[in-house]
Amino acid sequence: MPGKSRVIMLVDMESFYAGVEKSRHPEYRERPLAVVGEPSVPSSAVLAACAIAKRHGVRTGERLSSALAKCPDLVAIRPRMGEYIEISALIAGILEAYTDLVEPYSIDEMFMDVTGSLRLHGGSPEELARLVQSRIAVETGVRARFGIGANKIQAKLACDLVAKRTENGIIRIHTKKDWETLIWPEPIRHMWGVGSRMEKHLLALRILSIGELARTPVTKLKKRWGVNGEVLWRVANGMDDSPVSPWTEREQKQIGTTITLPRLYREAGEIETVLLELCTEIGRRARRMKRMGDSLSVGAGGEGGYRRSEGFHRRGILPDPSDITAELYREALRLFRDGWDGMPVKRLHLSLGGLLSSDVYQPSLFEDRERQRLLDRAMDEIKDRFGETAIVRGHSLTKAARAQDRADKIGGHYK
Repeated sequence: MPGKSRVIMLVDMESFYAGVEKSRHPEYRERPLAVVGEPSVPSSAVLAACAIAKRHGVRTGERLSSALAKCPDLVAIRPRMGEYIEISALIAGILEAYTDLVEPYSIDEMFMDVTGSLRLHGGSPEELARLVQSRIAVETGVRARFGIGANKIQAKLACDLVAKRTENGIIRIHTKKDWETLIWPEPIRHMWGVGSRMEKHLLALRILSIGELARTPVTKLKKRWGVNGEVLWRVANGMDDSPVSPWTEREQKQIGTTITLPRLYREAGEIETVLLELCTEIGRRARRMKRMGDSLSVGAGGEGGYRRSEGFHRRGILPDPSDITAELYREALRLFRDGWDGMPVKRLHLSLGGLLSSDVYQPSLFEDRERQRLLDRAMDEIKDRFGETAIVRGHSLTKAARAQDRADKIGGHYK
C-alpha cells in the first residue's frame, strides 16, 4: 500500500456531546444519557447517546419519544454547543502538543500526522495514542478512539469500523493484510463516501462488501461514474495521498494548550506564574509555525472539571496580531484578573486564535516590538539547541512553576 512511511491518526471523541455531559454531571455516570435538541419536545432528535444508552438501542437521529420507549430511564439533556466547541478546541490543543500537523475533520474528529514527531516522543504509534487518549480523558473527561494508518483514509476507516470494537479503542492498519482482514469484509454501506443511493447502485452490481469494491476493475467503475468511480476504488483499497493540513477552511485557526495542576492553586501569584509559562509555550509554537494571533482565550476550572460553577472562560482581542510572549502574557493577565473569582484553580487553558502569517506585521511607534521579537527568537534558539529548560524566566524557578515538570513529561507521564 502506498505511503507506508507516514503515520496518520484519526482521533474520534466517542459519543462526544454525551461524553462532555457525563463529565460535567458525575451523578449520571452509570445512567443512560442522551443529548437531545429539546428535551421537553417528544419529537426532538437525539443528537448523541452514551454507551449505556446505545446498549438499550438508543440511536443518534431518532426521536426522543422512540428513545424513551426503548429506555424509559434515559436522562435527556439539552445541548450546550458553546461548551462542545470549547472542549473541542481544548482537545485540539492537546493534540498540538505532539505535532503541529493537526487537521480538524469535524467538531469531534481530528487527524494528526505524527510521522515527523513520533521519534521525539519515543515508543510505537499505539503507545503514543494511549498517552494522548489518557490525557484527553484526564483533562476533558471524554474518551477518544484512535484509528492509525499510513494515510487519512486508512486512519478514518480503521477508527470508524474497527476501533469501536476494541477494548482500548485503538487500532492500527500496519500492512496490506491488515487492511484486507479488518476492512474488506465490512458491508459496502459502511465505507466512507457511500450513501444510501450509491449503496443501491453498488448492490445492483452485486458489490456487497468493501473488499468486492476494491477488487472491481477501476476501469469499470470509471466508465460508470467517472472520476467518482476511481475515488471509490481508491478508498476501498486504502489509497490516499492527501496531506494532513492545519490550514483548511474548516479548521478553527488557533493554537491551544491545557495544564492540570498538581494541586489546587489558591494564590493569584501562583496561577499567574503558570499563565506566563503557557504564554511562553504558545508564543514559541506560534513563532515556529510563522503565525501570529489576533485573539487570546483564557479558561480555568476547579477540581471537579474544566467547566464547573467556579470556572470561567474569557476571550479578548489583541491590540495588534502578535506572537510576542510579553504581549500575550499582558492580555492573559487582564483576562484572568477579569474572570477569576478567587476560587481554587486546578486546570488552566490558553489559546491563541485568528492566526495569520507573521511575515507582515504592524510595527508600533510607542513600543519596541522588534526588540521583543528578537529576544523571543533568541530564547527559542537556545531551547531548540539545548532543551526546553535550558533557559527559563525567573518565575519558572518558583514552587508554583510547572515548566520543568512539563518538559520532563509526555502526556502527563514521565519520559
